[in-house]
Amino acid sequence: MKPRYKRFILVVVALALLTLGAMFVLKAFRSNLVFFYTPTEVLAGQVPQGQAFRIGGMVLEGSVGREEDGLTVRFEVTDTLESVPVQYTGILPDLFQEGKGVVAQGRMNAQAIFIADQVLAKHDENYMPPEAAEALERARQIKMDNQ
Repeated sequence: MKPRYKRFILVVVALALLTLGAMFVLKAFRSNLVFFYTPTEVLAGQVPQGQAFRIGGMVLEGSVGREEDGLTVRFEVTDTLESVPVQYTGILPDLFQEGKGVVAQGRMNAQAIFIADQVLAKHDENYMPPEAAEALERARQIKMDNQ
């Protein structure tokens, strides 16, 4: 075989391996990608079915309740327009409080309850995830327009 053909075969094999590797990386990235939604978007059905996503907003005042096991917590996340019930089993962040910002990651179940795998609370009085701040502002605008 001529060196020219050997080089051609080597280039083709290298390109095929590079393409295969890029496909694996993109597939792993797509499966780990988690989108952020507000309670209004969740109740409007704009969330992916059977796929993990994040819901963010404020913890509704008076909605936090603990189960008898001591680890399961139920609360509602609101964007001041709508609210979604959330259930989380685990230890909540120290800064988790009613009326404060929260982002939860998980899935919706058949009973329209968000089952959280992870709960994140804001770290000081000035911080809120940008997506949550924008969503709350949009909800306030909608609420004001409807009045």
